[in-house]
Amino acid sequence: MGKNRIVITGMGAVTPVGIGVANYWDGLISSKRGVGKITRFDASNLPVQFAGEVKDFDPEAFMTKKQAKEMDLFMQFGYAAANEALTDAGLNPDEGELDINPERIGIVVGTAFAGVAGISEAQDSLSTGAAKRVSPRFVTKIIGNITAAQVAIAKGFKGPSLTVTTACSSGADAISTGIMLINSGEADVVCCIGAEAATCPLTIQGLSSAHALSTNNDSPETASRPFDVSRDGFVMGEGGGSVIIESLEHAAKRNANIHAEIIGFANSTDGYHVTSPHPDGIGAIFCMKKSLERAGIAPSEVDYINTHGTSTPKGDTIEVNAIKTLFGEHAYKLAVTSTKGSTGHLMGAGGITETIACVMAVKEGIIPPTLNLDNPDPQCDLDFVPNVARKADIKVAMSNAFGFGGQNSSILVKKFE
Repeated sequence: MGKNRIVITGMGAVTPVGIGVANYWDGLISSKRGVGKITRFDASNLPVQFAGEVKDFDPEAFMTKKQAKEMDLFMQFGYAAANEALTDAGLNPDEGELDINPERIGIVVGTAFAGVAGISEAQDSLSTGAAKRVSPRFVTKIIGNITAAQVAIAKGFKGPSLTVTTACSSGADAISTGIMLINSGEADVVCCIGAEAATCPLTIQGLSSAHALSTNNDSPETASRPFDVSRDGFVMGEGGGSVIIESLEHAAKRNANIHAEIIGFANSTDGYHVTSPHPDGIGAIFCMKKSLERAGIAPSEVDYINTHGTSTPKGDTIEVNAIKTLFGEHAYKLAVTSTKGSTGHLMGAGGITETIACVMAVKEGIIPPTLNLDNPDPQCDLDFVPNVARKADIKVAMSNAFGFGGQNSSILVKKFE
């Protein structure tokens, strides 16, 4: 894992099933469904009319009116999650002076689409003549790196600030990149953020044309049905997630509360196709295997996998086969779930919110269920914990995040001892 033991000392979440980690976790384990008809714009003429929207989000509960005006929605979600995580870690300058050099605090943001919804809206206003000019804030609201900049400006952090965009692996890759910054000596603490709010007519049309989205407009809340024989595509979601990571030595020095230890991570690419995963799951297998090797543990030591499991006909089967190939007989003893039945697919934010789900599973001894799994695909025959959460002793959990372009990311968390 490198020269440092890496621990998570803060967590924050903004999701379609709850705002704040406690509400998010409660939503997952109480089988709450966060997907419904789109309310933010008129979707009645679109091929897909539903998504996982964040409900009742008031940006001014997390930031000033001026900050809210300067940020696109995806940035607001990321900022709110980071604010919660920093407070949780005892590192929020708003709560009192820090005794850490601000030059040693880094930020890494992961986002797949950045400000695409804002771009689409602005262009539509110009094209239709509804607007004659573009706001002076436009550019700084739609470029992905300004999420990190807003956190740095507000909190006074001066360390490395990076933004990664690796499709739906972006959030998980933000964590991996943060670990690399700590292990290379570039930072002592890294605020890792995933942020996404890309639901707009343009992305819906584009993803529909690519046959990626579920078209179950009659029953939106059950449209995301990972591993079910009737699954027909993923459901767009949105939100923000954040984890604060640091070396165990650094966390111990400041007497921080430790949620869990990250014992392994890996990133890989299929080198195969721009949208389809490799049919044999070679990148996923390599990625999961590499994270286990980095952690120095055997496959049999993993108790739970939070899969990428997006509810696409091809992707779910390929991931299940990859797990079977790598884990062998142990694959049937593992709990293997997808929380996307609950939240939809949070894309760039998913890798972090799902890592948080793994941390909570380890801490609380509860496995969040796979919702809407009523008729399992015969090819998907693992223990998917359908529809109802289950108590279990979880010591080690893996979170998988895969994305367009053949991106693969795996994070391994362990109960901290």
